[in-house]
Amino acid sequence: MRYRSRVTGPAAALIGATAVLAGGRSAYAAGTGDGPAPGPETLGDPVYPTLGNDGYRVGAYHLDLAYDPTTALVEATATLRVRTTRALSRLSLDALGLDVRSVRVDGRTAAFEQADEKLRITPERRLPARAHATVCVEYGADPRRALPHTGWVPTPDGFAVACQPNLAHTVFPCNDHPSDKADFSFRLTVPDGLTAVASGTRTRTERLPDGRTAVTYRSRSPIATELVQITVGDYVIKERSGPHGLPLRDVVPKARAEALEPALSLTPGLVEWIEDRLGAFPFETYGLLPCNSDLAEPFDFTGLETQTLTIYRPNFLLQEEKKIGSHMMHELVHSYFGNSVSPATWADLWINEGHADFYGLLYRYERGWPDSLGLTSFEARMKDTYARGDQWRHDWGPVAGPTAANLFESQRYLGGVLVLYALRQLIGEDAFHAVERAFLARYRNASASTEDYIAVASAVSGQDVSGFLKDWLYGTTTPRMPGHPDWTVTPVTPSLATPHGRRDTRPHDHSATL
Repeated sequence: MRYRSRVTGPAAALIGATAVLAGGRSAYAAGTGDGPAPGPETLGDPVYPTLGNDGYRVGAYHLDLAYDPTTALVEATATLRVRTTRALSRLSLDALGLDVRSVRVDGRTAAFEQADEKLRITPERRLPARAHATVCVEYGADPRRALPHTGWVPTPDGFAVACQPNLAHTVFPCNDHPSDKADFSFRLTVPDGLTAVASGTRTRTERLPDGRTAVTYRSRSPIATELVQITVGDYVIKERSGPHGLPLRDVVPKARAEALEPALSLTPGLVEWIEDRLGAFPFETYGLLPCNSDLAEPFDFTGLETQTLTIYRPNFLLQEEKKIGSHMMHELVHSYFGNSVSPATWADLWINEGHADFYGLLYRYERGWPDSLGLTSFEARMKDTYARGDQWRHDWGPVAGPTAANLFESQRYLGGVLVLYALRQLIGEDAFHAVERAFLARYRNASASTEDYIAVASAVSGQDVSGFLKDWLYGTTTPRMPGHPDWTVTPVTPSLATPHGRRDTRPHDHSATL
């Protein structure tokens, strides 16, 4: 869909501060063309083929946002430090619904055009291959603007963001793909009485003479664009210590702070449990953001793993522990699988969701909490899931073969759990745990593919499991389950099939931990 198109010539200089940004990472080989050319406006993702832009990689973002509660609008500057992978006469960013006012490249005004969901930038001077450049985009945004899709979550007193999978570019111009992770810093300016928080930890607080406060946050680890969190509202920040002194901080609506405390107090124990299985927590802090909204469904998920600060429906966390603990573990596990190690493409989502449900279910059954089917053991749930295997493959494709329409169906969640269970059955529990930790260590702060997981599993287990895992991940029928020759698969019933291309009204809520 075409949103708007505009071409500009030289424009006024950018307003606002910019950060000193680190050099970029190059994840792809440089181009071999003879001269500068426009960078391709895609990274070739198999699920979202128009997402991302080639010709450069982003090393760092600095986002400077100011929120005005009288208009509910945001004025912003995004500063990107990029490294070219080829000589470029033009580069593009993903952007939708942003009122871009000016663009500068290395301090010089650049021409730009907004077309479809791209911001095309033509610098005054062409960029050579393997060169660093700074791109500054000044823009305005309306969190309440009607768009085909949006990452903004407007609230009565501000906003939060929920950018998974392809929505970050409605919040800030970016290379919106998880393979291009970057360092992030944020400067958020709000009037007195409102609190602003972002991913990472706070490094500076400035009291401005006009009655506003500016806070700066910085992440110590790179972040995929879909995992960024920025929130403004009537919040209180509650701090506590986790295992080994890990700083925990929750961003809580003031009016709900007391009622939410029983849920928030569960986090230290959850972190301790998962550290025993996957190793030390990978980030400098963790916490929960119960979004300050009274809407019954403020967004289409229960919880979302924005990095270092998981956003939740507030009413979900008001329930008793046995109804929320398993899903809180699911979201916590995403700090390892999904955040620390991000998917190389969106076809690799099963790695995120399969692992989150795997450990979330283990946590549930260890505590004796029946699941949504009334089952009380991991083996019983896997036997039930195994029986559904061919039907799910018929309805939603192979576990590692999603489309945009069925990306968040159960096949990526429980279907992924079943793959991990089958691998554990084949190589044994000790080898399986060694594979998990080796994969997390090898790809920490990076992105990894299904092929990467298969390669680690083969190397660490000491046996070639590539054929085994490819059958489970890409096959059209469900393979035999190791150790359970009596398990059977229910024949496919075409009348039960989900029509291809239909989107569920709440696509993110197919986790078995709910």
